[in-house]
Amino acid sequence: MKTTPRILLLACAAALAAGCHSSKEAPAGAAARPAPQVGIYSVKPEALAVNTELPGRTSPYQVAEVRPQVGGIVQKRLFTEGADVTAGMQLYQIDPATYQAAWNSAKAALARAEANLLTSGPKVKRYKELVEIEGVSRQDYDDAVAAHAQATADVESARAALETARINLQYTKVSAPISGRISRSNVTPGALVTAGQAATLTTVQQLDPIYVDVTQSAEEMLRLKRQFEGKSGAQAKVTLKLADGSSYAQQGKLQFADASVDPGTGNVTLRALFPNPKHDLLPGMFVRAIVENGVDQQAIAVPQQGVTRNPKGEATALVLNDKGIVEQRVLVTGGTLGDRWLVKSGLAAGDRVIVEGVQKVKPGAPATVAPPVAATASAAGSATKPAAH
Repeated sequence: MKTTPRILLLACAAALAAGCHSSKEAPAGAAARPAPQVGIYSVKPEALAVNTELPGRTSPYQVAEVRPQVGGIVQKRLFTEGADVTAGMQLYQIDPATYQAAWNSAKAALARAEANLLTSGPKVKRYKELVEIEGVSRQDYDDAVAAHAQATADVESARAALETARINLQYTKVSAPISGRISRSNVTPGALVTAGQAATLTTVQQLDPIYVDVTQSAEEMLRLKRQFEGKSGAQAKVTLKLADGSSYAQQGKLQFADASVDPGTGNVTLRALFPNPKHDLLPGMFVRAIVENGVDQQAIAVPQQGVTRNPKGEATALVLNDKGIVEQRVLVTGGTLGDRWLVKSGLAAGDRVIVEGVQKVKPGAPATVAPPVAATASAAGSATKPAAH
């Protein structure tokens, strides 16, 4: 019984030692997880061609609305809807019967006037000789001169009437005023048309070249204008992205800016001219025009995967600072350059933008830079390579 206290004392000491040992082992077992590894892009200003991407619409180079210049019944339609036509090609035939009759009448009137002129001219010459010897009175001579002048005027009037009749007869053949692609016909054979009517017969549009109208802020337009001042013949180059995302093969040139600024938006309409030999561009198409704005010697561009949008719609990027803590930056972007965003503000030289592993981190949390893929693969390869004997 005397050994009992001693046994209890030893048991307590053993338990205390075990507790101390476990408390020393706990931190090692419950160590914090290592900071996630991320891929970064080091920001470095560089000289880049700065472009502005703007929405635009295509419009034809020339548009001609075809209307009749004389009235009558349409006898024939002589073109295929949607086909290409050339200037002067006949499109419609209006019944020419009444205009042919008017031309014949005018031709006969001219012949009668010319016949009268044939007799009045010699009569004046004879009367002039006779009046000198008092063979005829001065009044008879004056009447002959007046009759000759009137006959001459009648001939000129008859010629003008004949020319008018000829023009009206020619107008019964409705021709294409310009070369281009013709739209659908708004009339069919048998329809009655009138001269100068409001409704068009059809429309011809020249599609090669073709215009692209875009809008740009007045501020950007002034900067673009200053860039090309003093450069004789220099024009900003423009390229296109089509509605399906593909690039248009032909390059265009900026032609002019509108003479006024829209007071509601502060934008100016710009017009670019593009070759369109294959008629890939049609009037009214929505396109994205990329206007060349020159070269920025200190441009900052980052990969698109490193830029996201916050709930406000602002462009943001996660940056790993010098202390290994993730920061969120709000950016002002200025369009795209290939697969990169052009950043106007929010980043500076030397900033490390997180482009891989963005989903693993959040602002205020620590992170480490992942080793390069090539180095990791090389290390893994050397580790698995069998040793030489």
